[in-house]
Amino acid sequence: MNAPALPPPLPRAPGLWAALGMLATYFLLQLALSLLAGAAIGLVEALLHRGEPTARIHQYAAALMQRPDALTLMVVVTVPLAALISLYLAWRCWPALWSLSPPPGFGMARPSSPAFYLAALACGLLLPPLGGLVTQWLAHGQPVTQNVEQMGHSATPGLRLALALMVVSVGPLVEEVLFRGVLLSALLRRLPLGWSVAACVLLFGAAHLPGLHFKWYALPDLMLLAVALCWLRLKSGSLWPAVLAHGVNNAVAMVALFASLAQHHG
Repeated sequence: MNAPALPPPLPRAPGLWAALGMLATYFLLQLALSLLAGAAIGLVEALLHRGEPTARIHQYAAALMQRPDALTLMVVVTVPLAALISLYLAWRCWPALWSLSPPPGFGMARPSSPAFYLAALACGLLLPPLGGLVTQWLAHGQPVTQNVEQMGHSATPGLRLALALMVVSVGPLVEEVLFRGVLLSALLRRLPLGWSVAACVLLFGAAHLPGLHFKWYALPDLMLLAVALCWLRLKSGSLWPAVLAHGVNNAVAMVALFASLAQHHG
């Protein structure tokens, strides 16, 4: 009798250093592309004002970069490009893991039940006010703002809409692939489930600290969201509910921003 065929072995999960390197690549790409954009602006100014003193050209470029919507435009252009490059690199490094549901797979598959989409929607809607209460309690009246909110306040309406679309779509997708896909799979390779989730949550919060101006009391809000995102990823066998919850969470923040702007201008 022929021996029963053995199932093919699962592809190996990414190593921890490889996962951290992929995360670092994403954030460094944003910085590098921003620097390239700034250099391009300086080059254009130099070509437009040939013959003028270099100091004057630097003044022109600095004045352009200080316009209220300049930073928003740069972010709207560079972040999606950095996300696209990072997603491509993650796919090239671990192509067999993308469509696998359980770890070490990244969960780019259907969830085990459509009910997880409803759970994701509930998480995205309910966690922002709950996390906001915790943040206010810890902040003791100190203001808590993010870079995105500040850019939204200063941007023109068109760029504000483009920023909002990026925040609720591109950001959640790339961050879920990198954190709940690549990183969580790498952590589960080395640590028990609880420690893996805790490390993923802490690293998610730490990565967002610069955007919060390093105000630690804003972290519990993010970490509460990260716990829910890990739960959705692991329980559903899919990354898509986590992407949905993340996007809805960000959409709630953007709606609040638009509402405050409308009230201010009203």
